[in-house]
Amino acid sequence: MKKLSVSLKLFALVLALAAPIAWAKLPPPSATPEAKAKAAETAAKTAWSGKVDAYKLCLAQDRVAAKYRASAAAAGKPVATDAATPPCADPGPFAFTPPTETKPLEVSGAHSPAPTAASPPSTIQPAATVNPTPKAQ
Repeated sequence: MKKLSVSLKLFALVLALAAPIAWAKLPPPSATPEAKAKAAETAAKTAWSGKVDAYKLCLAQDRVAAKYRASAAAAGKPVATDAATPPCADPGPFAFTPPTETKPLEVSGAHSPAPTAASPPSTIQPAATVNPTPKAQ
């Protein structure tokens, strides 16, 4: 009976130590070209949406500033001159062009071997004239 209890405790200990390994996250699956294209389109749409929001904010700020100047002028208060700000830039409609497929480095020839040597790298000069300092012993 006592031997069974020790074995059961040992089994429970091993199970408790192995549980975090079993619940560990697996790496995400590698992305397919379709998923990469969809992610690129989503990123482009998000960037365009940010530009549209900035454009709308710029227009609203211009309207508020114009209304303030008009009410200040009507009340007889001195109105400061406009600060030099760039005009609001309309981003236009959303247009996405998928990125072009680039070749990996191995296919593009980045690792191609060096050209064949036209002459030998050695010379007929003695080593003493090329390197006049004697070797330290």
